[in-house]
Amino acid sequence: MTAPTSAPPLRVLVVDDSAFARKVLRKVLSDAEGLEVVGTARDGLDALERVAELKPDVITLDLVMPALDGLGLLRALAGMPDAPRVVVVSSTGTDSELAVAALEAGAVDLVHKPTALATERLYELGAELVAKVRVAGRAVPHYGQEVTGEAGVRAARTGAASSTKLLAVGTSTGGPQALTRLLSVLPGDFPAPVALALHIPAGYTEAVAKRLNALSALEVLEASDGLELVPGRAVLARAGMHLKLERHGALDLVRLDRQPLSTPHHPSVDVLFESVAAGWGKDAVALVLTGMGEDGLVGARAVRAAGGVVLTEAESSCVVYGMPRVVKEAGPSWAARGAAG
Repeated sequence: MTAPTSAPPLRVLVVDDSAFARKVLRKVLSDAEGLEVVGTARDGLDALERVAELKPDVITLDLVMPALDGLGLLRALAGMPDAPRVVVVSSTGTDSELAVAALEAGAVDLVHKPTALATERLYELGAELVAKVRVAGRAVPHYGQEVTGEAGVRAARTGAASSTKLLAVGTSTGGPQALTRLLSVLPGDFPAPVALALHIPAGYTEAVAKRLNALSALEVLEASDGLELVPGRAVLARAGMHLKLERHGALDLVRLDRQPLSTPHHPSVDVLFESVAAGWGKDAVALVLTGMGEDGLVGARAVRAAGGVVLTEAESSCVVYGMPRVVKEAGPSWAARGAAG
């Protein structure tokens, strides 16, 4: 009997203009099981040569580089068959808007550098980087492609054709692209407020909100405590905080809260959806878009139990069909109004 063979390691290319950063990232990734660093590159032009030569599965990508920067490299990858997946390694404050543009252009995920300087603190990103590279290895990137916003169209139709008074959305890996597709199909006169929870490192949600606002007919704002929810407005959870929604008479308000601390993600899609179930019940639509893991499942169950509608993104347009899959698979066990799928 032939012994089963293990999967080959993911082949990783490290792209950074800092020699010290290349050294640190190479060390961190090489020490991780299932990953093999096949090379490094000092800028985008060097990376294109290495991609053709080494055919990596995943690239870790700095954005601010000479010759050809990270965005330029992503645009070049868009025309390649079987292009590698990209994880951006970014410094908040210096290139947050670039990082968000990179996610829109097809990068799978984002890791925040603890420092932009060449110091030993760069080793602090190790566990997060390894985890996201592994996820990227299983992802289906969409480099600048027009992927059908089917879930967004369904959400728009559901909202317009029902008594929906709130649309709540949760997403993770691939989320910035998915939110762009969603908000681009919602009209400016969409009859309900929209609340968005995205897993992304702290320091980037303001840039995400600004970019979505420029691309959407809706007003898109980063959440602030006490902000009013009104039709025509979409509110994006602030990274590092839970987004909770409350009803106070005629006012529907945003609340930011660090509790519960026990959730794997801040913001948590489950926490958002549970607050929606409690306040809006049958008048709510919950939409789960691309992402890794199970965040949103507990909250989706709460929305369904309260009589609301649950929708999920189709596998064909997901970067990672994780969060939508677990909700869709749980759907047949739910009774009452609406559908998961």
